[in-house]
Amino acid sequence: MPMTKVYFVGAGPGDPELMTLKGLRVLRRADLVIYPGSLIPRESVEEWCPNAELVDSHGKTLEELVETMVEAVEDDRTVVRLVSGDPFIYSSLYEQVLELRRRGVNYEVIPGVSSVNAAAAALGEELTKPGISQTVILTRPAGRTGKPEGESLSELAKHGCTMVIFLGAAYLERIVKSLLEGEYDEDTPAAVVYKVSTPEEKVIRGTLGDIAEKAREEGIDRTALIIVGDVLKEEGGRSHLYSEEYARRVRG
Repeated sequence: MPMTKVYFVGAGPGDPELMTLKGLRVLRRADLVIYPGSLIPRESVEEWCPNAELVDSHGKTLEELVETMVEAVEDDRTVVRLVSGDPFIYSSLYEQVLELRRRGVNYEVIPGVSSVNAAAAALGEELTKPGISQTVILTRPAGRTGKPEGESLSELAKHGCTMVIFLGAAYLERIVKSLLEGEYDEDTPAAVVYKVSTPEEKVIRGTLGDIAEKAREEGIDRTALIIVGDVLKEEGGRSHLYSEEYARRVRG
């Protein structure tokens, strides 16, 4: 019997207008939308898909969510599993699609605007700059999930490049200590971006020497990205892209 798909859709970082057009088209024809109510306001979901049945995934187990999706697909309903930010970064996408594969359910993943992009926009910064850093590391503290060997913050900090740390606002002091064991020092620029792209957004700038204190003064201990690196300094090199001496067929 033919079955419709489950669509995993990245909802973006918080601003409803940062939903992609493709994601919005799928949502508008969805019959069932499962969304994380602790991360995405119900009002936004209702705006995107006013005619769909809405299920808040908060407090539900993986098995309950998969069963809900499978039953709806078998009933020939279009299912959307909304994911905050982008599904490919810290979203538990894999464990859900693995269960769908085991049950023979088709699925499609539609990317979203990551909070990394939104945070860089809020800072008005490029995360790569010529002569400073051409590499960005996306990571998180170990937490309950642990981390593979060689991926501790102190090890990653030895690269000295731009680092973006997810899910770490509650551990800022510990994170700073680990980063200082690498190639960063207390003068290395750092920023904390809280609830990026929402009305509650806060952007805290400082250095590794004072960023934890500044964030605590603002009451920030969750829902924030930490960005570290010399790319946050005012000065920076110039790329070759627009140099008169650098010939290119296509310029960005």
